Amino acid sequence: MTSAYPALMQAGQIGQLQLKNRIVMAPMGSNFAEADGFCGERIQAYYEARAKGGVGLLTMGVCSVAYPAGTAEPFQVGVSRDDFIPGLKALADRVHRHGGKIAMQLQHAGKTATRDLAEGREMWVPSMPPAGKSDFLSALTQEEMSTFVGGMGRTRPKIRVMDQADIEQMIEYFAAAAARAQAAGFDGVEIHAAHTYILAGFLSPYYNKREDAYGGSLENRARLMMETIAAVKQRTGGDFPVWVRLDGEEMRTPGGITVADFVGAAQLAVKAGAQAISVSAYATITSGSAFTEAPLAQKPNAFVDYARALKGAVDVPVICAGRIEAEDANSAIEKGDYAFVAMARKLLADPELPIKIAQNRVKDIRPCIYCYACVSQIFINERVKCAVNAETGHEYAGALAPAAKPGHVVVVGGGPGGMEAARVAALRGHRVTLMERSERLGGTLFFAALAYPENGRLLDYLVAQMQHPNITIQLGVTATAASLKALGADAVIVASGALRSAPDITGALQTHVWSGDELRRLMTNDGADAIAQSKLNFGERLLFKAGGVLKVTDSQTALKNLSKLWMPLGKRVVIIGGGLVGLELAEFLIDRDRQVTVLEPSDKPGRELSIVRRWRVLEAVETHGTLQRSAVVNEITGDAVKWTDSEGNPQSSAADSVVLALGAGPDTSLADALTAEGLSVHSVGDCLALGYIEGAMRDGHRVASTI
Repeated sequence: MTSAYPALMQAGQIGQLQLKNRIVMAPMGSNFAEADGFCGERIQAYYEARAKGGVGLLTMGVCSVAYPAGTAEPFQVGVSRDDFIPGLKALADRVHRHGGKIAMQLQHAGKTATRDLAEGREMWVPSMPPAGKSDFLSALTQEEMSTFVGGMGRTRPKIRVMDQADIEQMIEYFAAAAARAQAAGFDGVEIHAAHTYILAGFLSPYYNKREDAYGGSLENRARLMMETIAAVKQRTGGDFPVWVRLDGEEMRTPGGITVADFVGAAQLAVKAGAQAISVSAYATITSGSAFTEAPLAQKPNAFVDYARALKGAVDVPVICAGRIEAEDANSAIEKGDYAFVAMARKLLADPELPIKIAQNRVKDIRPCIYCYACVSQIFINERVKCAVNAETGHEYAGALAPAAKPGHVVVVGGGPGGMEAARVAALRGHRVTLMERSERLGGTLFFAALAYPENGRLLDYLVAQMQHPNITIQLGVTATAASLKALGADAVIVASGALRSAPDITGALQTHVWSGDELRRLMTNDGADAIAQSKLNFGERLLFKAGGVLKVTDSQTALKNLSKLWMPLGKRVVIIGGGLVGLELAEFLIDRDRQVTVLEPSDKPGRELSIVRRWRVLEAVETHGTLQRSAVVNEITGDAVKWTDSEGNPQSSAADSVVLALGAGPDTSLADALTAEGLSVHSVGDCLALGYIEGAMRDGHRVASTI
């Protein structure tokens, strides 16, 4: 079978290391090691799953060369002592069992060693860090602050400016760790010299103000990196592959690493013996959204220009990260922009991505939706998870097992939870009937894909999985106990969604006031005629029908484009409720040139969003709209919303249209009724507890994997 992206499937080479394809699993902190830094079953199974999935090279991220010193995560891998070697060897052996290759990324966090901060150890730095200022902590809830990384914002750091003896010790840390990686059977090491960690701190003219041989010129600032590479090469021998990860730029950092510095540092690294350059970048966190510029990019192909800057400057392979889709990577590798693509979040979402590309099964790749649920876990000292892949971090529990007694499973509800449940049940051998009340699969995910387009890929993936031969789809059907019994259901999975009731606000029944559910149904043609009759005037109804709205609602792209031309909302929109739904709707409307005000009753809007995604949304809404916290709404009039601020002062926000984004809650009524009729019922998603996409996918997988 011809691969969908042949350039990605070409063999490649780093030094003496032969790789079967051009896909590298980017180094990531996972928090999957044991509390004492050892590699137990959890992290071993996690990497083995991705080796089975066909990745050419796995890079085990942020392995601590001085563990526990210099660490930034509570469950970070240690490689500072020989007793770590057996667990590391077991991990490498499991990767090799599947024909994979694995490298170890060697790291000392330097000024960002938040475990040193939390545990009272000295934080090693090239020179005293400049004072920084950021308000990104203000978005966190009290619960999140209580577990936030290290003692950030609560503990006064102990700073140690490194002297010559410390520098020599640091070089020894890296060299000894590389030797242990080699002894454990790893196929190479990546030296982490990016993201303000210790080697990057020396490389940066912003953080390095030394006046000795390790400060000043680029050659001096790169001296520690070069001596480290040389020591690692000397300790491991000339044939053991060694490469370096560098920042293409330090963004939002006046006087930081420039592209010219990056190119020069790459040339010096190669001169010292580096056999590849891994390209990343870093943005000083002056605000929460900066983190999504770099190192975890929201912008597609974010770091490709840095890789291109190395063309002709170095004669070793270049590995490029930065939210690169497979089709873009294939094209870039064909053009010679870089040799290997580094994928991180995509391989959390689907460890089998490389195999599916090789087999031309692109539609079967479970996509990353860039919700940042994974990395947000690191900030609160929790294990990494994936919103769309419930198995990430739980690979140690074993693969899906065939059903002991395959039967007929009926799923009620065609949203993400229902489709995930149907997918998993079918894979386990059950015969599945999926019943959906509307004429389209997707549920609220369809509208969520308009508000946040990344969700659209997940919808496309789930719909494609419904083509399984074990799955029968029934659209436009309302489930009843009688119909389920007539089908001969052995088990029923209820995924019917949340109950959305209008809040008790004076004026909420006016025609210019919309519930989020009404807006969704109108724009997606779910009972749209009845809503149009009750909410739109005669002229709008004519426009609605003449515009062919009802004919394009099966296409996300067409509907997204149409919504930029017509929506049943005026210029000034007030959204009551600043949770996930309200904030993402605000983003959506701001992009459609509406003047948006969000009124949130609590002081912490967006708490349902993962921390990093929340940072982005809050900044977007506060920059381009208005967000009022601790706002208690009293009345909706014909042209305004009356509310009271945290001081008890009356306020008013002008409104041509009002959207109610409050009042959603679990709805067990259908499940309770079916149970009362003697059916075997399981509930998933928002009808059980509000968990949105992540909760629906997790519940759907959990329930279907055990029936």
